This record gives sequence, structure tokens and C-alpha cells, in this order.
Amino acid sequence: MLSEKRLNHKVAVVTGAGSGIGRATALLMAEHGAKMLLIDIDRDRVEKVKDQIERKGGIALAGNCDISQPESLTECYKQAVEHWGKIDIVFANAGINGTKAPIETMELEEWDKTINTNLKGTFATVKYAIPYLKEKGGSIIITSSINGNRVYTSFGFSAYSTAKAGQVAFMKMAALELAKFQIRVNAICPGAIATNIDETTFEKPELKEVTIPIEYPEGDQPLAQGPGQASQVAQLVLFLASDESSHITGTEVYIDGAESLIH
Repeated sequence: MLSEKRLNHKVAVVTGAGSGIGRATALLMAEHGAKMLLIDIDRDRVEKVKDQIERKGGIALAGNCDISQPESLTECYKQAVEHWGKIDIVFANAGINGTKAPIETMELEEWDKTINTNLKGTFATVKYAIPYLKEKGGSIIITSSINGNRVYTSFGFSAYSTAKAGQVAFMKMAALELAKFQIRVNAICPGAIATNIDETTFEKPELKEVTIPIEYPEGDQPLAQGPGQASQVAQLVLFLASDESSHITGTEVYIDGAESLIH
């Protein structure tokens, strides 16, 4: 029997909390009793999520931070610990699609931006939370993707897919290293989800020169006949953050309605 509020007395951090999966998860965690530290690069968006949580009787702090800049991350964490004395859950969710381009014409700066945000940013999000999580244990969840793990046909996504594959490898290393401290580390691998991440996609026109035409069967997302919803992903993150998943660590969980099985 699941408890009515599965995160009572927990302190949770969500990066990329201003929109999409991060926003949906922050709202759901708050409903389940967690005190929320909301981190996003867009201050206006994250303040709106904070206000929404508080209107429903929840508790939240808003942190304006670029996850690829460690000093701003550490300041956000200190803010949570000063208010609530601990951190129990970290949802390392922030990321970008970045530049879609052939490898030949992708600039090093474009590669670096995607890798620094998605992979270095995930590393920093986890690294600087460990001293707080070690005190009583906790749960870390990383947003990876089917791209770079099951799917390799998203042409032009060499940087994005590399970062997403790297996140899963990092998750497994961290899960083993942190197990002695009762810190669980898992990753979610969404497929197509209805969010605004396409706002962070920059596609170069020469991409068409390397794209291989692929025909998918009718209905390339078998379960839902369309993209999943951020609220569905939030339910998975809630489970991995809660004590109901207390023996799950080092695992990537695909949430894509079987999309990646036919791609």
C-alpha cells in the first residue's frame, strides 16, 4: 500500500525545474510532501513554478543557476541546506538538445556547449550534492535519453547522443561508488515527450547531406500513438526518489512507449 505522501519530510532538488519534465516532477514531488529546491537557468520560469507550488500549500525555494558553472550550483545547494538542514533527493534533469549538424561541420564550440551542459552539468550536479547526501543517504535520478543508449538514428545528434550515453555510464559508476553511503543512483531514458526542449535545438542546413532516409512502421510510438507526457515521466521519477525503490540502483529505465524498440 503506497503512502498518501511518498516524500514527506524529504528535501528534493530538481534542475531544469522551470519547464517540461523538471516542472512536472517538481510539482508532483511537492504534492507528495517534499520541500523543493527548484534550479533553472531561466529565473522567471522557475519563480512561476515556485509560486504554483506555494499556492497549493507546498514549500519551495527558487535557484537561478547554470549547471555547467559549479559555483552557482554550490550556492544553490547551500541555500537549501541553510533553510532545511539537508538534501535527500537530487533530480539531475537540466539539459539541452544543442546543435544538430554533421560531425564534419559541427564547430568545437557547439560540441563543447552540449557536452558541458548535459554531461559536465550532470557531473557537477551530482558531485556537489554528495557531501549532503552522505549524511543520511538518498536518491539521485539523472535524465538521460533513448538517444545514445538504444537509438542512433537521430542524425546530427552526435554531441547530444554522446552526452546521453555518458550520463548512463556515469550513473553506473556513481551507483557503485556511492552504495556504501546508502545513496542510490539511477537514470531515466525518455523517448519523445511533449516538452519545449526543441527551443534549445539549432539545426544546420547541411544536415540533410548526411541524413539517411528511414521508414518507420505506421505509428512509430506504439503505446500512446504519440509523444509521452511530462506528467508520466514525473511519476517514474517520483518512484525512483521514494522509499518504494529502496533496492534499485545503477539502473536505466526506459520510458518511451516502446518507441525505441522499432527505431
